[in-house]
Amino acid sequence: MLKKLSRAALGAAVPHEKGTAHMATVQIPLPDKIVLCMQQHIGAPAVPVVKKGDHVDVGTLVGKAGGFVSADIHSGVSGTVTGIETVRYVTGRNVQAVVIQPDGQQTLDASVKPPVVEDYAGFIKAVQNCGLVGLGGAGFPTAVKLSPKDVSAIDTLVINGAECEPYLTADNREFLECADTVAEGIRAVMKYLEIPRCLIGIERNKPEAMDRMFTVFQSEPNVTVVPLPSRYPQGAEKVLIEKTTGREVPRGGLPSDVGVIVMNVTTVSTLGKYLRTGMPLVTKRLTVEGDAVAKPANVEAIIGTPLRHILDFCGTKAEPAKVVTGGPMMGTAQLSLDFPVLKQNNGLLVLSEKAAHLPAVQPCIRCGRCISACPMGLSPVEIAGAYNRGDVEALDAMMVDLCMACGTCSFVCPAKRPVAQTMALAKDTLKRKGGKK
Repeated sequence: MLKKLSRAALGAAVPHEKGTAHMATVQIPLPDKIVLCMQQHIGAPAVPVVKKGDHVDVGTLVGKAGGFVSADIHSGVSGTVTGIETVRYVTGRNVQAVVIQPDGQQTLDASVKPPVVEDYAGFIKAVQNCGLVGLGGAGFPTAVKLSPKDVSAIDTLVINGAECEPYLTADNREFLECADTVAEGIRAVMKYLEIPRCLIGIERNKPEAMDRMFTVFQSEPNVTVVPLPSRYPQGAEKVLIEKTTGREVPRGGLPSDVGVIVMNVTTVSTLGKYLRTGMPLVTKRLTVEGDAVAKPANVEAIIGTPLRHILDFCGTKAEPAKVVTGGPMMGTAQLSLDFPVLKQNNGLLVLSEKAAHLPAVQPCIRCGRCISACPMGLSPVEIAGAYNRGDVEALDAMMVDLCMACGTCSFVCPAKRPVAQTMALAKDTLKRKGGKK
């Protein structure tokens, strides 16, 4: 059974390495092309609504949501569509992508204007038109998240400002540089969903961000800043909910089952910007870091920009051996620098051979550190045994489906075993063979 331990007290003391925390965001030059993947979100891919030779402007719709759980995709440049190509993700999945050559003019689409929002239905429509998805990494369509089965049962909005992975400081810069639109987004969600209170969770190693939010909401008692321990993974949704509200999301349940909606700070700020300007989601801030990067920075890049263009801007001081989009704990290692920036990317880590080198794997010493650290109270050692035996019933009983792939187990393992990878395989085995979903 799941241990009845506070999830906030578990996890790992990962190094923060927040060297770019005080670096203001810089905008990089236009790339030679942008590649807009039609799968930049959980759910059905978007469907291209442009063809080769079409002219587009900044904010032009190029991909229409392919279903209820999907999201629109817009151009961040003005220019010409040069083709509809196939892009391969590191998972092996092929997706369509709209390729656009910028003309350098950055002409705004005539449709870019502040939306008129008068009620809940109009608000959800605006969120859909923004093309907004969860910008903390998951990429869940925001309009779907803000449309729970019983919106009246939601009494708490939780803003995720933990940013607990090493290196990443993009969300921290959102607090510091865009406090006004963070506030506008929060107020809009609370107004149109009639949510009575908001809790903003920020790790204690970000005092400036906490001070900024305290100041912005000092006259609004229904909005509270909650300092979080600087311990990974404070930003995990279920951990964050328990730490800020004391509520525990049930197995197989959603935050809405305990009256909560969680939004990443950059997501809610982007919503605030859209309501103010009508500009859909077309750019993203990324922290560019790693020992192979010559000039680490927080950059604003047009979504669809090839990673190579960003790295050329920041420069290298060593031959890149591993390139990761996201953080070092849950990020995705890329096969090529030609892969484009996606909506949910928040970091670009470029590591040398020395930093990327994996230590030799040793036999398990049964120390139990993976069990003690797991924020979900799981037992990776026992789960690995059940997986190796092919015991699906045991995997179900040990609730491997609760694993959130945070990587804490691998981080704390003194034998350097691929614990997180085994957990992922075990979770997939349970799903495929008819266990808990």
